[in-house]
Amino acid sequence: MRRMLVIACCGFGVGLVAPPSAAAAGGPISRLQGGAGVSLPGRDVNYVALAAGRATVVARVRRAGGIVERSRLLPGSFGIPGAAYDGSGTGLSADGRMLVLAGAISRYPVARTRLLVLDARRLRARARIVLPGAFAVDAISPTGRWLYLIHSTSSRDTTRYDVRAYDVPGHHLVAAPVVDPRERDEAMRGLPMTRAVSADGRWAYTLYDRPGSAPFVHALDTQQRTAVCIDLPALAGADLSELRLRLGRAGATLRIERHGEPLALIDTRTFAVKRPASTQPRPPAGSTGDGGALPWALTVVPLAILAGLALVARRCRHITSSAA
Repeated sequence: MRRMLVIACCGFGVGLVAPPSAAAAGGPISRLQGGAGVSLPGRDVNYVALAAGRATVVARVRRAGGIVERSRLLPGSFGIPGAAYDGSGTGLSADGRMLVLAGAISRYPVARTRLLVLDARRLRARARIVLPGAFAVDAISPTGRWLYLIHSTSSRDTTRYDVRAYDVPGHHLVAAPVVDPRERDEAMRGLPMTRAVSADGRWAYTLYDRPGSAPFVHALDTQQRTAVCIDLPALAGADLSELRLRLGRAGATLRIERHGEPLALIDTRTFAVKRPASTQPRPPAGSTGDGGALPWALTVVPLAILAGLALVARRCRHITSSAA
């Protein structure tokens, strides 16, 4: 049985019946249009973006029942920032007040990066950020004070980057990169494979595949503007595409898993790495732990919802063109 949902936009309703489209554009991780979008740990709400010609529909969707709580048509092409190749998104502050969207990239090398800061409750634009060069949103501090960006430092090698902090209320990019103080002179390099975020939004953990060397976890403290790089020589040569990061129930342990089985455990206070005991119980199916992202298949917004947003957007554009 096909469920129908009616949402309001531009003063009328539209039934949701067709599958959505998904688009992406450049950068270290493609922005997300369609799909799951981004949500907060333990919350039942996803923020999604959908292409609408030269405009973008952004919506807040409740997974339970697929209710679209609010949607808005925004000029320009934007998407939810992608955090890692596992499909996880970023850009939503832990207090639920700020959402950052990433603009489309039309040419390479990238001359400038466009970001749109929204009030996450009303979905209204609060600020537009334009930066020279290639940047991608990496994380956001719990209150939205600091926005963390991956800055590509080579147009020929997309694995080379540094992490920069942007002061949102101060409207400026901090000059000094965010680094592990123990490794200030070591160049950052790698591909983000999977992401987990602490329940309070303070820590963003990303597993990186590093060409020609051992993988590592980048632990970013979004409040203190510092980071810790945790080398994982035991995983050298492993297929990282099957691995996922998951935080334990108390947030004290970061688990690196393959199909739910732990391969390594990281103490989130000391950052010490150890192998799991062979008798360590497997987490219940569907469990996310503290701050762990829901499995991608479980968080995907119903296809009909996104299709309906696309139909709404097309009709909104038609009305606007007729009025003009």
